[in-house]
Amino acid sequence: MYLLQLCSGVDENALGACAQLVFAPIDESFADDAPLLPSGFRVIPLDPKTDAPAATRTLDLASTLEVGPGGARPASEADTNSYNLRSVLTIAFQFTFENHFRDNVAAMARQYVRGVVASVQRVAMAISPSRLSSNMGPKSLPVSPEALTLARWIYRSYRIHTGGELFRVDSQAGDALLKRLWHHSDAIMCCSLKTNASPVFTFANQAGLDMLETTLVALQDIMLDKILDEAGRKILCSEFSKIMQQGYAYLPAGICVSSMGRPVSYEQAIAWKVLNDDNSNHCLAFMFINWSFV
Repeated sequence: MYLLQLCSGVDENALGACAQLVFAPIDESFADDAPLLPSGFRVIPLDPKTDAPAATRTLDLASTLEVGPGGARPASEADTNSYNLRSVLTIAFQFTFENHFRDNVAAMARQYVRGVVASVQRVAMAISPSRLSSNMGPKSLPVSPEALTLARWIYRSYRIHTGGELFRVDSQAGDALLKRLWHHSDAIMCCSLKTNASPVFTFANQAGLDMLETTLVALQDIMLDKILDEAGRKILCSEFSKIMQQGYAYLPAGICVSSMGRPVSYEQAIAWKVLNDDNSNHCLAFMFINWSFV
């Protein structure tokens, strides 16, 4: 790697403070006069002041992304120390490629960005899990038409397959189902259901994210077989045909691991097929009951 620029100003309590790293990878097979392709990262701490000038409103807008549709934060909350922990991470990168490899490089670039974001979030949570897990984690519901539809499919499929209710809800209108699913005390998560491919998590409620020690953004990089221990994988393999035929299966108590490598115990798990409105298989849902870190 060839270091082009290193700037650190995150300790400054001033407008525009940032940390920046610009670098370029070096390949010894290249000629000495080969052009450098700079890449880099920039971290900008968000300004907690509510009366910031117009030039910083972009950062203020970024700070409200986690607040949800409820609008700006109260002034009393904006002055807390936890608010100062929020930052904007900008990633810029370049890759060389030949035209016939364009799609492959584009796929690699997307995976690269996901990996960087997931690593940053895991490091941040590891440095200060007690503070950042509550302040940086997603507080608001992932309210979107897709999330509302998925919540309805999860709830309906559980009732169809097991004959029971996943939870009691007074009304299925609006976001009532999504709210109950999101705040359910047991870890509920969904993973892809594809042949010849390792199942990847696509959704988890708040308890599921806490159990996996991850976020909704980084969730899609976690594979099911990576969190289960050897015994859990064997049990799931033996019960998989039952899940596909019967629609669900109860799995015994076991141990899994979070994305941070911490062991997690659970008393029982339930797996069921999630069907869409056409009654076709959409994904596989799991509920880990009474889980706790070992």
